[in-house]
Amino acid sequence: MPELAFFSGTMDCGKSTLALQIAHNRDARGLQGVIFTRDDRAGEGKLSSRLGLVTDAVEAPEGMDLYAYLVAELSAGGRADYVIVDEAQFLAPAQIDQLARIVDDLGLDVFAFGITTDFRTKLFPGSQRLIELADRLEQLQVEALCWCGARATHNARTIGGEMVVEGAQVVVGDVNRPAEEIGYEVLCRRHHRRRMTSAAARAGALSPDVLPVNHA
Repeated sequence: MPELAFFSGTMDCGKSTLALQIAHNRDARGLQGVIFTRDDRAGEGKLSSRLGLVTDAVEAPEGMDLYAYLVAELSAGGRADYVIVDEAQFLAPAQIDQLARIVDDLGLDVFAFGITTDFRTKLFPGSQRLIELADRLEQLQVEALCWCGARATHNARTIGGEMVVEGAQVVVGDVNRPAEEIGYEVLCRRHHRRRMTSAAARAGALSPDVLPVNHA
């Protein structure tokens, strides 16, 4: 039976790499897929991983009807045996409903990949709708690590290496941006709560110890 599967995890845990691997495995068996993405780090109409792999994709901007796109492609003689959606957290809830319709009405497997919560630990609307509708939820087993070595569970937005907790929910960035730019870092819950990024930890480690003063 076709299914809507949602693969989730923090940033830097291999979601896009797995999406590319799934596409490769099916293509090797003679299947053809349609890949949707939004705001990929490699630019518009691309699906890329931090390992350097990249492939062409269909950019899915706000307001695009994904179901109607597939129907138009198939009606024009195109072929689609499966669908992959990367950066699914950026999709609107209505677009997630369209993915479910692709599964139910067109009989295609849909594999969606995304992060569940934003830098404020709030659910992305697209991810929330996927959790509500998906036939299968998969937590990626490749664990991203906090700077302290613990399992990273939260995404932090940084400016100049300092964590921020206010701003628009979607600001395109990456975990490898220069410190002075808007970037992201994965943290364990403890250090996310304390707003302690790797830069803050280094600064603390470099600060001279304050010795007790004896007034006697």
